[in-house]
Amino acid sequence: MSFLAKNYNRKNISFKYGKGSYLFSTNGKKYLDFVQGIAVNSLGHAHPKLVKTIRDQSKKLWHVSNAFQIPEGEKLAKKLCQKTFADYVMFQNSGAEATEAAIKAARRYFYSIGKPKKNRILCIRNSFHGRTLAAIFASGSKKMTQGFGPKVPGFDHFVFGNHISLKKKITKNTAAIMVEPIMGEGGIRVIPDFCLRELRKLCNQKKILLILDEVQCGISRSGEFFAFEKSKIFADIVPIAKGLAGGFPIGAVLMNKKVAAGMTPGTHGSTFGGNPLAMAVGNTVMDIVSNKKFLNNVKKSSKYFFSKLNKLKEKYPSIIKEIRGRGLLIGIQLQTDQTKFIKKLMDNKLLTIRAAENVVRILPPLNVKIKEIDSALKIIDKVCSEIK
Repeated sequence: MSFLAKNYNRKNISFKYGKGSYLFSTNGKKYLDFVQGIAVNSLGHAHPKLVKTIRDQSKKLWHVSNAFQIPEGEKLAKKLCQKTFADYVMFQNSGAEATEAAIKAARRYFYSIGKPKKNRILCIRNSFHGRTLAAIFASGSKKMTQGFGPKVPGFDHFVFGNHISLKKKITKNTAAIMVEPIMGEGGIRVIPDFCLRELRKLCNQKKILLILDEVQCGISRSGEFFAFEKSKIFADIVPIAKGLAGGFPIGAVLMNKKVAAGMTPGTHGSTFGGNPLAMAVGNTVMDIVSNKKFLNNVKKSSKYFFSKLNKLKEKYPSIIKEIRGRGLLIGIQLQTDQTKFIKKLMDNKLLTIRAAENVVRILPPLNVKIKEIDSALKIIDKVCSEIK
């Protein structure tokens, strides 16, 4: 009997250890892991530099209150700001907390300039920004919010790709528009660069903030450090998490100077956010994934993977409807429900995960090898041929 709550529909498998792109189950089987904790283990399992960092830092200091200065956090915040649009960073523990803090920062900004009624956030209907109370109502998903009423107010929604709907939803009380540049749980839907540019223009015209949720698509996952960088725009607020510490719990909110001015002492806090151990790991990951050579290799691997997947789409048009995504955030949209397909992939020792719209989500480590991609492609081809 398990004493764990039943809020997860767990597969009947557990793992003893991992190495790079692979997981080894407790019954001795080897799996190619293209879930990687849902885009979390950016450098795969047990990366030697991360193991060394955790070992070294654990001997010095794990946790200290944010009532004191934390040099490791100062160092990571500096790296993030120098690499991105941001002027300031607030560290959290997870993506959901980062999203919540982003919402707070947007509302607090308008409060601080004497416009407290500008407090509504406009999001894509059926999007995903986490599972806290505010985040699920930000999603606009009936499925996610069912049973968790009363409704958390302050969120409006527009339909993905419907620009007329978007503009109509902006009111005098709108504080910000919040979207994922590449929607992860929502089906690996990429918001085109021209749409992101128009969003930025619209926010400038309406004098509202642009929040770009890069919790899943950020930290080099798209082939750029942030997915929105490809569109040559700047955000006002960006929540991040997942891949920033390569598997160690971390989250952060990046803000420009005007937004950060509203976050005065006492407006937000986190007991564990910014702890020395998480910050040390984050610094090591940043040093690896943010350099140009690493990013170019992500793009190279992505180009190869997409090319081969599109050939499989041509080979199995009755199975594969569309190949979606960017970088190593990849979705295979199937013609029918993906449950059986994912199960067959796992039976053949390839781990993947579902997303909306019958999408099989593929999230290899960012340092995945071409031979590992070939192994995955061979399994996908085999499963397609068996289902056909």
